[in-house]
Amino acid sequence: MIAHFENSAAFAQAADAADPLSRFRAGFVLPQQTNKQDCLYFVGHSLGAQPRKARQYVNEELDAWARLGVEGHFEGAHPWMPYHELLTASTARLVSALPSEVVVMNTLTVNLHLLLASFYRPTPARPRILIEAGAFPSDQYAVASQARFHGFDPAHAILEATGAELLRTLDEHGQSIALVLIGQPNYLTGEAYDVPSIVRLARKHGCEVGLDCAHGAGNLQLRLHDWGVDFAVWCNYKYLNAGPGGLGGAFVHERHGKRPELPRLAGWWGHDKAIRFQMGKQFVPIDGAEGWQLSNPPILQLAALRASMELFDEAGIEALRARGDRLTGYLSWLLDSLPEGTIELLTPDDAARRGSMLTVRVRGARELVDRLRARGALCDYRNPDTIRITPAPLYTSFADVQALGQLLSAEVRP
Repeated sequence: MIAHFENSAAFAQAADAADPLSRFRAGFVLPQQTNKQDCLYFVGHSLGAQPRKARQYVNEELDAWARLGVEGHFEGAHPWMPYHELLTASTARLVSALPSEVVVMNTLTVNLHLLLASFYRPTPARPRILIEAGAFPSDQYAVASQARFHGFDPAHAILEATGAELLRTLDEHGQSIALVLIGQPNYLTGEAYDVPSIVRLARKHGCEVGLDCAHGAGNLQLRLHDWGVDFAVWCNYKYLNAGPGGLGGAFVHERHGKRPELPRLAGWWGHDKAIRFQMGKQFVPIDGAEGWQLSNPPILQLAALRASMELFDEAGIEALRARGDRLTGYLSWLLDSLPEGTIELLTPDDAARRGSMLTVRVRGARELVDRLRARGALCDYRNPDTIRITPAPLYTSFADVQALGQLLSAEVRP
């Protein structure tokens, strides 16, 4: 553990040399500047960098398609019918779940709607969904459309509360809340919530609990099984480096895994594998999260994700979170050294309440992001005046963070 920080290239290089996880940088291909040097890539919260083996694994399946055609579903090194199962164990370890509780399928909002169909069961007395204020727009659209689908006015059915007010709002309105849906963490501020406390209070009032872990999977140390949430969804193309538009993930707690009577939107791929090809009319769901699958997944996307998940599995999420805390702590320390009043940190200072991403409010944020890009550093702008910066622990170095700090010192203007 680093006991102190220094704003020097020598310090950053020594920190990289001392950290055994620094070697994972070599497993990625990063965008390059015009001088052929790697960019300072701080946007892994939006799209992760490309794993070096992704091209190989995708090409292997393209070759299998060319060589085997339809027989590739059952033949070859990695037959396609069970290909998604290659990701089950590593996904379960990543989010601390049982293998039967997770599945890689669809994209995030598709999975959210599928699980809302099962776990948002409103009644006239209990029609509400509680979400965190400032939730990602797609989550807001999804819950509003679900409320309307069930015949309720979203203006009444949707409750929003800031992080500090979530528990109070849940306690005050719990008897009218059917579902609590929280981004873990919030996509903009990076604030991570006290999920165990939310679950305990939700259970007291008889509410179901779901999480959107789009910015948590591969970033936070999630404990989905032990937390006891009913379901969770996430995308794999941010911290998990699945590639643009990559497949998402879903978690369904084991207590729901053998409930065929639970309402769901069914599809052939979720049907009992042992009798799937009998082509029967009666849907028999697979036990566990796989029972929510609809269609066979795109193999090329699974192949790209497999390349990344092998690296996560080798490094371990606990060790990566510890490295992320050190990298983000260093970034925060460098931000603190900027002239007083030039930036405002919106992400909690406490490492236990955040992941790797820091969000700052700064005057002229859009222009600052453009100037940083021109100098080889990629961060991202969010309207009206915020910048998100993420040192992703699998491939960001302390030297990257120190170099970004130097650029910010030169480019941030009073």
